[in-house]
Amino acid sequence: MIAPPVSSGDHFVFYGLLKQGAAGAPAHLDFPAHGEFLGPCQFRGRMLDLGGFPGVVPGEDTCRGVLYRLDTQSLASEMDAFESITPDDPAGSLYRRETTDLIDTSGQPTGRTAWIYIYNQNSDGYPVLEDGNWPLEKGRPRI
Repeated sequence: MIAPPVSSGDHFVFYGLLKQGAAGAPAHLDFPAHGEFLGPCQFRGRMLDLGGFPGVVPGEDTCRGVLYRLDTQSLASEMDAFESITPDDPAGSLYRRETTDLIDTSGQPTGRTAWIYIYNQNSDGYPVLEDGNWPLEKGRPRI
């Protein structure tokens, strides 16, 4: 299943265009009305520059994002749509939603998990963001 169910109160890691204040952010998603940004977080992966927006693929690099608590479950389907998740075409979806373990500043697991959007297409040839952090001003609208 490409998009498991989300519950109110679930946490999400945003690392690109969904980060609070990001250039290119989707204006139609009202995050403050449906939850709360909780602050910076870290996780393991490999962050790629896909040209105007990032993608994370599995890896062991330390990546940085923002933790968000979703209070209104209905927003999850809109976020999935923004991330081009197509339930009837998992292989064709731009991203997939799965859980990731959060890590502390020393790289150790915190015991907490959050949903994250993982890039779901061929990642060959894209530059790696070595610092694992997508700059807020670098984004451009995807849709």
